[in-house]
Amino acid sequence: MSDELRKGDHVTWQSHGGTAEGVVEKKITSETEAGGRTVKASKDEPQYLVKSDKSGGEAVHKLGALTEADPS
Repeated sequence: MSDELRKGDHVTWQSHGGTAEGVVEKKITSETEAGGRTVKASKDEPQYLVKSDKSGGEAVHKLGALTEADPS
């Protein structure tokens, strides 16, 4: 995986119910409220807002928790 994701990239991550899939909505590079919580992101340690394909819910994850997926 590259060292950066972009809006629209299709990704997977581990969720409570197994593997989830979704799309990157945006890269977060400063402390903000997103995905229902305070996100302590920075330019050196960005986090990504992702939208679940299945539930439509939003979550925020660090790059290491996301895996690029085949969008098919």
